[in-house]
Amino acid sequence: MHRLQIIDFAVIIAYFAALVAIAAWFSRRQTTTERYFVGARSVPWWAMGISLMATLISSITFVAYPGDAFESNWSGLVPGLMVPLVLLLMAAVVIPFYRQAVGMSAYEYFEKRFGYAARLYTSMSFLLMQLSKMAMVLYLLSLALSSMAGWNIYVVLVSLEAVTVLYVLIGGIEAVIWTSVLQGAVLTAGGAACLAVLLFRPEGGPGAVLQDAWINDKFSLGGLGFDLTQPTFLVLALYGIAVYIQKYATDQAVVQRYLVAKSNGEALQGTLLGALLCIPVWAMFLLIGSCLWSYYRLTGLPIDSGLRPDQVFPMFIVQQLPVGITGLVLAALIATAIDADLNSISVVVVEDYYRQFRPETTDRERLAVGKAMVGVTGAITIAVAAVLAHSEGTALKLAFQIASVVSGGVTGLFALAFLSARATAGGAYVGIVASVLFTAWATLTSKGQWSPPLMYRLDPLLIGVFATLILFAVGYAASPLFGAAADCTALTLPGWLRARRAETARTDAGPLTECL
Repeated sequence: MHRLQIIDFAVIIAYFAALVAIAAWFSRRQTTTERYFVGARSVPWWAMGISLMATLISSITFVAYPGDAFESNWSGLVPGLMVPLVLLLMAAVVIPFYRQAVGMSAYEYFEKRFGYAARLYTSMSFLLMQLSKMAMVLYLLSLALSSMAGWNIYVVLVSLEAVTVLYVLIGGIEAVIWTSVLQGAVLTAGGAACLAVLLFRPEGGPGAVLQDAWINDKFSLGGLGFDLTQPTFLVLALYGIAVYIQKYATDQAVVQRYLVAKSNGEALQGTLLGALLCIPVWAMFLLIGSCLWSYYRLTGLPIDSGLRPDQVFPMFIVQQLPVGITGLVLAALIATAIDADLNSISVVVVEDYYRQFRPETTDRERLAVGKAMVGVTGAITIAVAAVLAHSEGTALKLAFQIASVVSGGVTGLFALAFLSARATAGGAYVGIVASVLFTAWATLTSKGQWSPPLMYRLDPLLIGVFATLILFAVGYAASPLFGAAADCTALTLPGWLRARRAETARTDAGPLTECL
């Protein structure tokens, strides 16, 4: 692989100079937790929407999607196709509900509904989920850069995360949101440049490239059978529904976007924009992977037999793109590591843990702890990413499996709390225990270490789906065993809708209270 040229480095440096300038601009007013965590609730809807897209689009998209399509097909798009369905079911209700029910942390709602233990469970699940996601993003980015430049992957891990921590720490959520606008433009431009080379450089042009990919089944969305032991279309669709309900209903990084908007209407507009932008971006990078496969077949260019599928696209970027365009694409790739997840984790630690155990602290002290947590989280991310560097299989499949396992029960708890007024705290905790036991059993036995009668034999992506159903069903059935439920009508969907119809609660009203 040839080394990067001076002009490529110049493009990358210019791009990061712009990011640092934006972060420095916003750093001057990061003096309160309200400003640092939710941007004083004054972010325009379109910027909030692009930022939401950036939360869902990362180096998992930039590297893993092309790698997965290069190795197999477009089945990785199926979960994303469930996003519009999830939004139709949830957005018009969940977004205004959360803006009324919580202050800064999504997990305040679970405490109001079932007590502090439920808040601990959901917030801890979020922390594990986000740490695994951030580590995966950092690992993929470091893998790509080390492949391109021949650098040691562990040096790249530490260097990139250090830059990310500094950026998020000084700029707060506002800096991350506004640079996401620039990131989205660079990401799209970089992907389009790669796609143009892949389509037009081989002899025969786009027609030959697309035809070769088509006849070799590179655009398939997976098998259409009902086999739940393989990642068929049905399995991936069920996984997508479960995961995106979890994201839009219980993920702090997403709920935080609802809270930064100026109004309920703008929060809904931004959410729809961010979700709908994701689908064409996912499709573009899967198309890059399919065309990448045809490109090397049609041009006869060699591929190192030792490369993993996730490393082929980075190799193409360095070897095949014109000088300068390589720098642009690398800038887009590196930018995917700059994420608001560090800020979201900081919110959860401060609001769900530190503030609970030290309620007498000042806002200034909580802000200092929040900034310190950005650094601590960055260090943990480096450690987990280093472990992932030794993993096997394509990164997209690994990312899906991690997300499915870690996020499993939280969606079920939200459904129990939001849909059923009869659900009690005791029933919810029984459901949590059942969900955790099932998840532990299914995860430990899914790779075939145990004998068949005791082994989980379905596709690992369904672990989270079943964990959700188990928590809801067991929690609902067990609730009457703990006596009559407290009056939580205002905190459930039926009661909240009745209140809105009766015009006794306004969409921008003050916070909802705990159960009576």
